[in-house]
Amino acid sequence: MATAPEPSLTLVSDRQRLAGGDLPALAAAAAAAGVDWIQIREKDLPDAALVRLARAVMEAVARTRTRVLVNGRPDVAKLAGVHGVQLPEAGLPVAEVRRCFPGLTLGASCHSLDGARRAEADGADFVLLGPVFATPGKTQPPLGLGTLAEAARSLRVPVHAIGGVSAETAGAARGAGARGLAAIRPFLERDVAGAVRALRAAAAGEARRPSP
Repeated sequence: MATAPEPSLTLVSDRQRLAGGDLPALAAAAAAAGVDWIQIREKDLPDAALVRLARAVMEAVARTRTRVLVNGRPDVAKLAGVHGVQLPEAGLPVAEVRRCFPGLTLGASCHSLDGARRAEADGADFVLLGPVFATPGKTQPPLGLGTLAEAARSLRVPVHAIGGVSAETAGAARGAGARGLAAIRPFLERDVAGAVRALRAAAAGEARRPSP
């Protein structure tokens, strides 16, 4: 499910690239700046440490409208009391997680139009589709704006864009129908408030849009 205003903004975490490594502090700043979702994507952490981190992030965003997801671990999400889980396409089945954890918001990461359609049919609340644009350090070819637009048209659930999302590409993603924008790099390269302003301005058409 999407949060207002659209497009929603998701900060995907990477504490190893974060100066100081203080994810709860970043989460607090992100929530104050108006980030809608924080996805905790720290796959190297053991279970107990991941639960502690998720609880600390929840405490950091308390009394704000920012929601928290844990990547791939509905059990950790439940234990930590966060809002939901983001399921990788090659991870746990969407339908099974929906059955076992009905109270969690369920996002599904997808890398194709067919995968997005399956995720919707299996009960995902929203789809995170990507990579939409070329991403530094990634060899996977981008899906492009055409696939994003087709997914946005054909799915009933919100489609969020990920992969190469920045102030330079956010306007094009929004124009293709993305109801959410997710990223790591923009929130690491500048202060969070500045990143939020730049992404929202671009999504509103106030920044240069690249050609598809």
